[in-house]
Amino acid sequence: MEARKIKATNENDYSAIVQSSSFQTLLSEKKKFIIPLTIFFFCFYFALPVLTSYTTILNQKFIGDITWAWVFAFLQFVMTWALCMLYTKKAAKFDQLAEKVLKERSKS
Repeated sequence: MEARKIKATNENDYSAIVQSSSFQTLLSEKKKFIIPLTIFFFCFYFALPVLTSYTTILNQKFIGDITWAWVFAFLQFVMTWALCMLYTKKAAKFDQLAEKVLKERSKS
């Protein structure tokens, strides 16, 4: 009987949290950041195999014997590190918004 009561309380708490404006703000901010960066990442990531498989554009020489395909492949490493650093900095804002949700939850 007690377990059912706790479960019902937790479900009600979750519903209240999900409907709160601070939680909706957190979700909105995360979506505005994550969705565009994910689209960019996948486009940039899959451009290399697509371009090397179906075109010869990356076969042009960049410097000496180094082609643009090698430069593009190296830039994928740079892009991954840059996105990780960007997300790490942005995560601090998400943490603040999450703290706000938790504070509102503890007040009620």
